[in-house]
Amino acid sequence: MSAASASAPRTPTDTEPSDGAPPAGGDATASTPARPARGADRGARRSLALALLAGAAGAGLALLASGRTWARGSAVLAQGELPRTVTGADVTGVPGALAVVGLAALVAVFAVRRAGRTAVAGLLALSGIGIVVAAVLGNADTSALREKVATAVGMAGADVHRVTHTGWPWVAAAGGLLLLCAGVLALLYGRHWPAMSGRYERTEGGARGPRRAPAAPDLDRPEEIWKSLDRGEDPTR
Repeated sequence: MSAASASAPRTPTDTEPSDGAPPAGGDATASTPARPARGADRGARRSLALALLAGAAGAGLALLASGRTWARGSAVLAQGELPRTVTGADVTGVPGALAVVGLAALVAVFAVRRAGRTAVAGLLALSGIGIVVAAVLGNADTSALREKVATAVGMAGADVHRVTHTGWPWVAAAGGLLLLCAGVLALLYGRHWPAMSGRYERTEGGARGPRRAPAAPDLDRPEEIWKSLDRGEDPTR
């Protein structure tokens, strides 16, 4: 009876694991790829591209609109009407100035890290808000047009007739909204964006020094020796 039971075939399901199945104490998920990490990287790249496009387009629109005509009017004289126009820069210099600030902040986002990146992203968003507010207020402002008419007529307080406003203030406001969107994206996803690789990094003493020691010059090449001498190095050491 014992000999018969010893010679009986053993089924794979009794004690031995089947081919391809993980061992009893192994982790079945150890060999699966980290898909959430890939998704996070893809989302960071997407938000980075959107922020760059929105920020560059917003700054460009605000700068373009600042140099265009925002309002037209005329002063009534004895000889007839004297037409005058004012640009966005005449009405308010805020959109143009903040567009430059926003563009600089967009570039600076990649040069700083951690708290510095958050501060620069906030400045980018505030630049967009300031452009929107200045453009909306400037759309109804006629003080610059009155000053131009008074200067042309030579009489303070001259009245302006037939005042019309163009759509360029709203173009500037749209640029401010794009800058605001870029700032919000930087605040939300900026911590996942890459930073510029600096050529120098701080040493232990706080001074900036090269990351890697320069390669030894090739003494068989005269130009390498001259380059070392120009840098103040001794090529024979």
